[in-house]
Amino acid sequence: MQTIIFDVDDTLYDQLQPFRNAVHQQLDISYNEKQIEALYLSSRKYSDKVFEKHMNGDITALELQTYRITEACKDFGLTLSHQQAAAFQEAYLNEQNQIRLFSEIEMLLDHLSMNKYQLAVLTNGEVDHQMMKVKQLGITKWIPEENIFVSAGIGYSKPNRKVFEHLENKLNLSKENTIYIGDSFENDIIGAKQVGWKATWMNHRFRKKPISNYKPDYTINNPEDLLAIFGLKEKHVTG
Repeated sequence: MQTIIFDVDDTLYDQLQPFRNAVHQQLDISYNEKQIEALYLSSRKYSDKVFEKHMNGDITALELQTYRITEACKDFGLTLSHQQAAAFQEAYLNEQNQIRLFSEIEMLLDHLSMNKYQLAVLTNGEVDHQMMKVKQLGITKWIPEENIFVSAGIGYSKPNRKVFEHLENKLNLSKENTIYIGDSFENDIIGAKQVGWKATWMNHRFRKKPISNYKPDYTINNPEDLLAIFGLKEKHVTG
């Protein structure tokens, strides 16, 4: 049986949208779209930097959240107080309650479900927070809840190979017939390839590929191109 496993953030939906709305609501700046995206990418970088500290219980969720936006703003010459950073996070969380699937992802899930693929989700984060997103996106229409895996519930985070091996055991999947789809090269592509899965890098933020011995099977630059991999669209994708 073929198995398709999805990341959540910035893979199933546009994570920039709630971030953009929070910026407009909370930050006294007049940034254009490219500047807001650069700020978003910076915040993701700082989030990844301390994510394991949070998962190990060394810092709280709020400490991670305020740290990432505070440090990202510093990169742009902006100074936020703790109160301002906490207010930004509250606005960001409220906007995450409005997220929607990429329309192309919805089309793909319909196709995969109809053709009896085994479907699953693997995402880093806290269980309650990530399951809130899963519920908002309506993922359980296609993917049973027992096939939705959150790192905090497993005890390890991507790219630790133990996370991927956990799914192998739970889903009884075949490595050569498994594709993992995600936006983070470090967490998703390296994580999947190190255990022998196929991997598709959704690089719609046009990040530079890091130096690595691992190579994605496909690299796509927008959700529509993901449909080409499964024969639903004629689009160019690279290996």
